Amino acid sequence: MDPAQLTALVQTVAQGLLTGGLYALIGTGLSLIFGVMRVINFAHGDFLAIGMFITLALFRTFNLDPYFSLLVAAPAGFALGYVLQRLVLSRLGERQQEGSMLATLGIGLIISNTLLLTFGAQPQNINVEYATRTFQLGGIQISLPLLVAGLGTVAAITGLNLLLYRTELGRAIRATAQNPLGAELQGVQTSNIQAIVFGLGVAFAAVAGVLLMPLLYAFPTVGENYTNKAFIVTVLGGLGNLPGAVVGGLVLGVIESLGAFYVSNNYRDAYGLVAFLLVLLLRPEGLFGKTVKRV
Repeated sequence: MDPAQLTALVQTVAQGLLTGGLYALIGTGLSLIFGVMRVINFAHGDFLAIGMFITLALFRTFNLDPYFSLLVAAPAGFALGYVLQRLVLSRLGERQQEGSMLATLGIGLIISNTLLLTFGAQPQNINVEYATRTFQLGGIQISLPLLVAGLGTVAAITGLNLLLYRTELGRAIRATAQNPLGAELQGVQTSNIQAIVFGLGVAFAAVAGVLLMPLLYAFPTVGENYTNKAFIVTVLGGLGNLPGAVVGGLVLGVIESLGAFYVSNNYRDAYGLVAFLLVLLLRPEGLFGKTVKRV
């Protein structure tokens, strides 16, 4: 491999890792919800779309820099998730795991159609001067918005780990995930914990939407593709496994980037689906999941 080919390979992998960081952020929110609540959230990508349109609205109304929109989108996402869990998912009772599929599908349809009525069907973007800015790092060109998104992902996931392993709330969340009845017996209000967890998952999706906005166009159904990517990430890493979701996101980003560079960019989304199917066939529990034997 000559130096030019090596540089191209490193460039492609670096691009894939940064993109994969965003996938990891999206997948972490979905994996957190499933790990604690055993709820499959089919509206996850639509919550990401909300983050994108909040950023778009704030930029056009107040000329607010997209990254400052995080101060609005993250709390708004948390509040929306908390309220939806309290008003919708918590009312499903013992059938929450099955009913949540239909409920979240319905929520996703409501969100996408509300965005369609409010903002129209045309793809829209924001014009910031750093949107296409790149810089050299060791002979490799790095997109500035993509690097900021990667750093934002690191900060969000680090904050989540500190919350889970350094606070009383985190202990309650982990207890609820491991044994809801045991947590209840220890005085943990699991219904409130589940609402908090769903809020955190939605907040992560909204944050990912904000970080994506300088890079992409926003349109009402943009979330569908990212719901699929979130599922691929969580399956690659193992359902409910947060470190696995991070690794799964990075793996997906690198696979897509290498496939786009060496085969064709037209089939970028297909490469992740192929990896998804291979994992389902060879290791259904995911790369970091555990096989559970039923007796």
